[in-house]
Amino acid sequence: MRELFLVLIPLAGACFAALWPSERTRPWFLPIISAIHTLLMSWLLINPPEVLFHSWMGFDPLARAILPVISLLFLVCSIYGIPYLKIHKERKNRVFVSVILASLGLISAAHMSRHLGLLWIATEGLTLCFVPLIHFSSKPRAIEATWKYLLVSATGIALSLLGSFCLGYASLHGGGQGDLTFTALIAQASSLSRPWVLIAWVLILVGYGTKMGLVPMHAWKPDAYGEAPSMAGALLAGGVSSVAFLALLRVRSVVAAAGAGVIADRTLLFLGLLSMLLAAFFLLSTNNFKRMLAYSSIEQMGILCIGASLGAVGLWAAFFHLWNNCMAKGAIFLSAGNLQRGAGSCTTADAKGLFLIMPHSSLLFMAGLFAITACPPFGLFFSELMIIKNAFFSGYPWVAVLFLFALMLAFFGLTRIVFSVVYGRPKINSKQLSTKYCEKPATLLPSLILIGAVLFLGLCIPNPLRQIWSDAVQQLIPNL
Repeated sequence: MRELFLVLIPLAGACFAALWPSERTRPWFLPIISAIHTLLMSWLLINPPEVLFHSWMGFDPLARAILPVISLLFLVCSIYGIPYLKIHKERKNRVFVSVILASLGLISAAHMSRHLGLLWIATEGLTLCFVPLIHFSSKPRAIEATWKYLLVSATGIALSLLGSFCLGYASLHGGGQGDLTFTALIAQASSLSRPWVLIAWVLILVGYGTKMGLVPMHAWKPDAYGEAPSMAGALLAGGVSSVAFLALLRVRSVVAAAGAGVIADRTLLFLGLLSMLLAAFFLLSTNNFKRMLAYSSIEQMGILCIGASLGAVGLWAAFFHLWNNCMAKGAIFLSAGNLQRGAGSCTTADAKGLFLIMPHSSLLFMAGLFAITACPPFGLFFSELMIIKNAFFSGYPWVAVLFLFALMLAFFGLTRIVFSVVYGRPKINSKQLSTKYCEKPATLLPSLILIGAVLFLGLCIPNPLRQIWSDAVQQLIPNL
């Protein structure tokens, strides 16, 4: 059970950080524990442990397809966390450091969970971990955003728990033992009660769809992303959303095995398109560049759902897209945090012409824009191109047309805001503003690493990574 150390090491690090007496040295727990996690992850990828059929937790192909990029994202964000907490040294960092490390352990547990109940517990713990991160600034708007996040997320988590009970009852109704391991549910799929399976799917889709921020369960996302520290926003967009997406993929494989795969795919397709279109229209009207990132995240979650609904090729493209989105979102969130601190605001009315004041952060922000809007040769261009081609070849040309229309609107909305922030006329004298925030390599390097990684995946996908994604598709769709 070597893979358990991916959970235990971050949780132990969180405990040590909570007990550590020094505010000055405590942030160093972040990169140290994250680096250990990434090294262990790399070792397990090279020497994958055996996964027993009825095990509740395992480093199976699906976990291997997603968890490595989350580990990389945490490592890069943890490097950013040291100068970030040094800049905000007036705030206590005990809770901040501890809950970030705990969230890394819980994300690892969620990705490796092969039991529906254990997956729910890890997701619930992860939800609670981000509560103190969102209101880290303790501003009134941050506290309001925290309550909205907590209430809406709690509703979603409650619905996903109810859906889990329904899936367990579907097993009992079909003569099974109510075993909630995914392997047992798939093995018993032919005898599962179809009405209860469909009820469970709807509840779980709404529940975990809330965590992803799919429309119409997205209400918490703009406020939470707008008020959370940029580091927490990057982890929310890249880490927490991936947990919910993985949960839907695992449950969808059960639903498909029970003979209702077409219904599951159509609901994913509908919510994906709805999320893309509505997010694109919101991007055309918002004037806050951190809320802009929230709507962009809603759009990207819609793309993942569309890819997952289009069969094996679309699912492979969804894994490809998830990797690119995690890194691109991390890069643009961290650079947006730099711009917000430099301008003292994240609205286009106050933050303008920042290229004259913070040229390096502005360039990284621009690069992040080109990455998340799928400009070639960044990786998101090729993942979205795969999804569009697969939609045409799968007999859904209207999906491809709506997909392209939503991408076009989102591009206009994103560029409208970013170019205003970077190239607009500065509201305050640049010499006065430059004294408030000084760009440092430690706050620039993490975004540069992530942008470089997205560019690399656009130019070359390593064969081992291709095989990892193919193995995950084979696990979810075994009859290929």
